[in-house]
Amino acid sequence: MDNSPAPHDADVLVIGAGPSGLALALALADAGLRSVVFDGQDEAALADPAPDGRDIALTHRGQAILRRLGLWDAFPPGEVAPLVRAAVYNAADPAPLRFDPAGSGESELGHLVANHVIRRASWAAARWHEGIALQPATRVTALQLETDAASVHTRSADGGERCWRAPLLVAADSRFSAARRQAGIGAAMRDFGRSVIVCRMAHERSNEGVAQECFHEGHTLAVLPMNGGCSSIVVTVPADRAAAMMAWPEAEFVAWVQARLGGRLGAMTLQGTRHLYPLVAVYAQRFVAPRFALVGDAAVGMHPVTAHGYNFALYGVEALAQQLVQARRAGRDLGRLETLLPYETRHRRETLPIYLGTNAVVGLFTDDRAPAKLLRSAVIRVADRLNPLKSAITRRLTDRGRALSA
Repeated sequence: MDNSPAPHDADVLVIGAGPSGLALALALADAGLRSVVFDGQDEAALADPAPDGRDIALTHRGQAILRRLGLWDAFPPGEVAPLVRAAVYNAADPAPLRFDPAGSGESELGHLVANHVIRRASWAAARWHEGIALQPATRVTALQLETDAASVHTRSADGGERCWRAPLLVAADSRFSAARRQAGIGAAMRDFGRSVIVCRMAHERSNEGVAQECFHEGHTLAVLPMNGGCSSIVVTVPADRAAAMMAWPEAEFVAWVQARLGGRLGAMTLQGTRHLYPLVAVYAQRFVAPRFALVGDAAVGMHPVTAHGYNFALYGVEALAQQLVQARRAGRDLGRLETLLPYETRHRRETLPIYLGTNAVVGLFTDDRAPAKLLRSAVIRVADRLNPLKSAITRRLTDRGRALSA
C-alpha cells in the first residue's frame, strides 16, 4: 500500500476572487508560487462586474503595491481621480478640519478608483497568469486543516465535486467569512446599527479634488471627488431609516443631499442608481492558524469613514506574500504556524490601533447627546490647529511604503 501523502494541487489555495484574493494570487505568482482561486460567482460576473456604487480611496502606499502587481497601469486613466485635499465638517459649522499634502512631497493625498474597476482589472491580470488557476462558479463546501496540508472540497455550477490540497489555505471571502468560521476563528464584530447608501452625483460646481466628511445629527454624509464633474456620495443613517430613504423619489433624495452640503457643490443630479449596504466592522481574533490565513476583510473589515479598508487589504497581502516568499526560499513549509505568525504580528500592529481609533471616532461623531456634540465641535477646532497631528495623518496617507523583496 502506498502511504505517501496525496500530491498538492498548488502552493496556496485562495477562497475568494475579489480584489484581495486576486491581489494575493498575483503577488505569489510573481514570486513563483502557484495558487488556485475559488469563487462562487460565474466568470462573466467576475470578468465584467457591474458598478456597485463603491469608490475606493487609495493611499500612496496602496498605489505602490498595485503598481508592483501590475494593476495600477491597467486602470483606465479617466477612472482614476485625484484626492487633493480633505475637509471634515461638524454639522453646520462652516469651519472644517482640513488636510492637504503640503510638506509630504506629493501633490495629492491619494486617488479614488471605483470598486468594479479594481475588480475587473484584477480578474483580467490573474486570468492569463500561468501561476494562477481560477475556479469561478465553484463553491467551497468544506475545508480541512490537516497536519501536512490544507484541503477544500468544492462543488462547481455543473454539479462536479472535487477535493483540492495545498500546504496553505487563505480565506479572502468577505468580512462575514464562512471559511473563517469553518476554521474555528472568531471575530469581534461591531454592528453600528446603521446602513450606507452610496451613489454617484453630478454637480454644477467643481469638487476641486476635495473629499468632504460631514457629521450631522442622526446621519453622516461623505463626498468623494471623482472625475467628470461627479462625486461619489456616501450617506450613513440608522438602518431603520435607510430603507425609507432608498424608496424616496430621486428628486427628494437629491434635494436632501444638496441641503446637507449647504450648497457647496451647487445643483446636483443623480447618476445611476443608489446602493445600500449594512455597516458592520469586523476584526478577526486571529489572522492565522496552522495551514490557514486570513486576508482582506476576512481579517479586518473597517468602517469606511477613514478609507482604510482596501488599503489594509493590500498591506496584508504584501506582508503575507513576503513571508511566504521568504519561507519558500529558506525551504520552510508554507503552512506551518511558525511561518505565518510574523504576518499576523505585522498586520495586527499595522491595523489594530487604527481599527480601534476609527471606531472611537465614529462613536463620538454619531453620538447626538449634547455633551458629545460639544466635544466633537471642540475636537475639530483644536485639531485643525494641531499641525503635528495633521502632518502625521498626512504622512500615513502619502507614505509609499517598502517594496516586496525581490
